[in-house]
Amino acid sequence: MLSEFDLIQRYFNRPVTGIPLGIGDDAAIIAPKPGKELAISTDCLVAGQHFFENTNPYKLGYKALAVNLSDMAAMGAVPRWVTLALALPRSLIDHHESWLDEFSRGFHELAALHQVSLIGGDTTAGPLNICVQIIGEVNQGRWLRRSGAKPGDDIWVSGCLGDAALGLKHQLRELVLTDEEAAHCLLALDMPSARVALGQRLIELAHSAIDISDGLVADLGHILSCSGQSATVELETVPGSEIMKRYLPSTLAIECLTAGGDDYELCFTAPKENQSAIRQLGQELKVPLTIIGEIKSQKSQKPELIIYGIKGEKIVLEKKGYDHFTS
Repeated sequence: MLSEFDLIQRYFNRPVTGIPLGIGDDAAIIAPKPGKELAISTDCLVAGQHFFENTNPYKLGYKALAVNLSDMAAMGAVPRWVTLALALPRSLIDHHESWLDEFSRGFHELAALHQVSLIGGDTTAGPLNICVQIIGEVNQGRWLRRSGAKPGDDIWVSGCLGDAALGLKHQLRELVLTDEEAAHCLLALDMPSARVALGQRLIELAHSAIDISDGLVADLGHILSCSGQSATVELETVPGSEIMKRYLPSTLAIECLTAGGDDYELCFTAPKENQSAIRQLGQELKVPLTIIGEIKSQKSQKPELIIYGIKGEKIVLEKKGYDHFTS
């Protein structure tokens, strides 16, 4: 059986350049470039809560980093460094080679794609938990935040929403997808695409942004709460894939589209005069960008999000999004 330090050395210690000190000491030493500030975020993935214990380890390693890259995208930051903490069950430690080979391969391949360096972390025995801290750089005073939405702003989303939630419903046997549909939706669930390049380019165009991890309604609600604004959204404009459209307007499909979570697309608000520039940006990056609503002045004590259906009726959603302590 490998020791903790042998495990780190074999699977996670990779050559790192551009920092004073990496893996091997009690802490790594990093130095941001002149004129830069650091953006830092942490995400924990817990077996049975965020993923099934039999999830493909390559995809799990990929997703563990992807969800953190999405946080950097929402801030407009350039991701630079990550730390990784793993709690591994004895069953995995005793049969570590194939699982750790694949997990580390998925993690490192995505890190290399985004030129992100693994600079430290920890391993221990216990229920399967994956905790990643990511550190990025932004120009001083120039970043995206949740609190900047202004009345009159368009509300935009990138990509398509709801496919990951459809995939999860299929796994839970609450919905039966065809083999082709399941393959597409499970890929969206297991290997999301973080919109890192988009986030960096939106700094000059958007007033506020957030990544959609818990569902559109929940995460747009965070923008409204932080900005002290309200909003309207047209349900028929919320972008869904051709697969999603086959299941709309069923209640379950609407729930997946608006509150399913695990999309890791960006929701952002921007002034109307930037519509042309944003559409051009979407074409340049080959990322669909869609206006789904508008920011309104808050007229009550709490921000209000009104969703209109195809016939102009107000839609009341039973589920607003994923909550770690109530879901």
